[in-house]
Amino acid sequence: MSAFESLLTEVQDCCICAAYLPHGPRPILQIHPLARVLIASQAPGRKAHDSGVPFDDASGERLREWMGVTREVFYDSKQIAILPLGLCFPGTGKSGDLPPRSECAAAWRGQLLGHLHHLEVTLVVGQYAQAYHIGEARASLTETVRGWQSHGPEIIPLPHPSPRNNIWLSRNPWFEKELLPMLKQRVTEVLER
Repeated sequence: MSAFESLLTEVQDCCICAAYLPHGPRPILQIHPLARVLIASQAPGRKAHDSGVPFDDASGERLREWMGVTREVFYDSKQIAILPLGLCFPGTGKSGDLPPRSECAAAWRGQLLGHLHHLEVTLVVGQYAQAYHIGEARASLTETVRGWQSHGPEIIPLPHPSPRNNIWLSRNPWFEKELLPMLKQRVTEVLER
């Protein structure tokens, strides 16, 4: 067993924050050392928790549309890695899912990212992932996403693709006109190499 496979087994057996998870631990990620695209997300939702498949819901459908990829390509771990900050569904609060648990990123993120030597682009999805990866804690999600060009072609900040963000999308038509065409082109370029 390789060091990567051993680490992945350890991660999949993780129960660090089990006491805080209303539905129990079920780490959900998709990763392979050959992946060229990383989706750095927040935490799995309830449907992903139930199925064990990341983005196995309406958010995933929208994200695949934004990226211009098929379901088959999206779930090919040798092409696309999906690594949320919190690996387990954190539960539901008053206005949606709770924030990702911080224990996962502290325990596993650096080790897992250390195996992704072929990454060419990272899609940073949602405000928690953006605060972690981009570090613009003072900027709003809108400011961070609108300033996508300042992060270069390697990092692309995105709002969460949840249907809950339909109002944000309607208030920010520049996202669909300016950022999405670039996103599709960049993902296509990277995956066709």
